[in-house]
Amino acid sequence: MTITQSNRWPWLVALLLCGWLLYQLTPILSPFLVGILLAYLGDPLVDRLESWKLSRTWGVVAVFTLFSLLLVLLILVLVPMLGKQLMHLYQLMPLALDWLQLEALPWVQMQFGLEEDFWRFDRVKQAITDNLGSTTDVVGLILSQATASGLALLAWLGNLLLVPVVGFYLLRDWDLIMAKLRKLLPRRREAMVVGLMRECHEVIGAFLRGQLLVMLALAVVYASGLMLIGLQLGLLIGVLAGLASIVPYMGFVVGIGAAIVAVLFQSGIDLYLLLGVAAVFTVGQLLEGMLLTPLLVGDRIGLHPVAVIFAVLAGGQLFGFTGVLLALPVAAVIMVLLRHVHDLYKLSDLYAPAEPPSQP
Repeated sequence: MTITQSNRWPWLVALLLCGWLLYQLTPILSPFLVGILLAYLGDPLVDRLESWKLSRTWGVVAVFTLFSLLLVLLILVLVPMLGKQLMHLYQLMPLALDWLQLEALPWVQMQFGLEEDFWRFDRVKQAITDNLGSTTDVVGLILSQATASGLALLAWLGNLLLVPVVGFYLLRDWDLIMAKLRKLLPRRREAMVVGLMRECHEVIGAFLRGQLLVMLALAVVYASGLMLIGLQLGLLIGVLAGLASIVPYMGFVVGIGAAIVAVLFQSGIDLYLLLGVAAVFTVGQLLEGMLLTPLLVGDRIGLHPVAVIFAVLAGGQLFGFTGVLLALPVAAVIMVLLRHVHDLYKLSDLYAPAEPPSQP
């Protein structure tokens, strides 16, 4: 049975109703989206294990065991080290405020001819210092805020425990779910829809598997290099620069700027450390441009850096954390669809060249 012009409205109403329902369910979607993400990332590994004559269930168990070991290693090794560096940064805040008050702001004031009490910085410094001195235990502060509402804490723990459960069952039945969804496609449009989904899969897979690996590799390179040259906040700055590398060149700009400021506070204008910072980020950029991105990502994403920033900010503004998770995959799908719309436009009569005027 075909969908005629007269019965398209019920389908449109149903689509809008589904969109409204998803919007209302946004607060509980996060664990399911993270579970889908785990299943999507783990499916190629499970397929590889199946090709080695291992059952699907045992393949899923092996992949989840690997993910769990990596998570435990991250918690036991990286988190305490980052915690120490955050405490060190916390202790440096008064020094940063003094430098800002005694050197940076007077220089700006002199250059622009501002009044002496223009900044009213004493009040700002006092407020910040009071807040900093109110507690010396950052973890205790976080825990006190988290336990302020018992129901909120229980809900957060429930969502956290729900992620591996959802991911496990989705990963185990991933191929079956994809096959059933394909059978639901209109028969006459199946080839076209499957082709579009294959392109979307290539783009999303290239980003999720490729770009995340690039971010991880850059975080390791930056953190290792900065710690090797003796920068006290090297691990924290390296991880921050790696995460910022989700947008091309942003990791380099954020990382080298933060590293230079950290060098100035650690040892003043130390030529050795400054040259070391420049060398670390130069090596990181060379590795990213010549090896990591061509090898792990390729040219299949095609998302402009401005589009990446806008997608993340728009997703967070509209749907919170759930929107941040969905932002880049949705942007990749929209990009693929727009590419096909562009091709159709080039083939349409609207784009056709104007006919030459007829000769009298």
